[in-house]
Amino acid sequence: NLNNVVLLLKSLGIHDLINFDFMDPPPAEVIVRALEQLYALGSLNDRGELTKTGRRMAEFPVDPMISKMLIASEKYKCSEEILTIAAMLSVNNAIFYRPREKAIHADNARINFFQPFGDHLTLLNVYNQWRDTNYSTHWCFENFIQPRSIKRARDVRDQLQSLLERIDISLCSSSDPQDIRKAITAGFFYHTAKLDKGGFYRPIKHNQSIHIHPSSCLIEQLPKWVIYHELVNTTKEYMRQVIEIQPEWPIEIAPHYYKKKIVKTKQTHVIDIE
Repeated sequence: NLNNVVLLLKSLGIHDLINFDFMDPPPAEVIVRALEQLYALGSLNDRGELTKTGRRMAEFPVDPMISKMLIASEKYKCSEEILTIAAMLSVNNAIFYRPREKAIHADNARINFFQPFGDHLTLLNVYNQWRDTNYSTHWCFENFIQPRSIKRARDVRDQLQSLLERIDISLCSSSDPQDIRKAITAGFFYHTAKLDKGGFYRPIKHNQSIHIHPSSCLIEQLPKWVIYHELVNTTKEYMRQVIEIQPEWPIEIAPHYYKKKIVKTKQTHVIDIE
């Protein structure tokens, strides 16, 4: 994934990336794919030049999908929540631990954090509960939370907050899960997947079979439409950190990316997605 590298080079005024003198040149198709994704995120225009959004995204040393999610939080007035979610995603699924001798207790503790609509809101709930205990290490041990990981998430959050303030995005909070999920969709619409009749999911733009990770709070629910943070390969290809969305949101947020295809929703009306 060269998205962040390509965005950085663009912000430095380097436009001919195919012929750029990389120390270890990546395949041209990887660069082209990165340019396509950055265009889809709105950071590049149709001439491959940085947009205003792209310049703001380049301020963040994170994956462009996360930086777009952070910027979108201004529109949906939930920047406090999205800051926390971005920070928690940065610690690479190292928040919970599960000692073999206390596996049942650890599983129950994790389940107690589960939130409707998905894993991003579960991570938000974990952080907020920890914050409400004045960042207690004892609370972490009681709830099978890795203290070092969640403290690192707090440090990342502080850094991201200062960068938000630098690009003049004010901090605001929303208690509406829909606002938070729409902000996440604005960054990760590229990772939209739909439930297939076989009980697995298919990404909207790719013909592959993927599954919700067993650790997800949505593993029993199997919502029809989801967005995932990343894919991991073990015995199957799993979506990690999954959130439920409404099928019209990707069209509303990224009409330039999702074009025409007839899909019926459970509300029986018809929407267009490709």
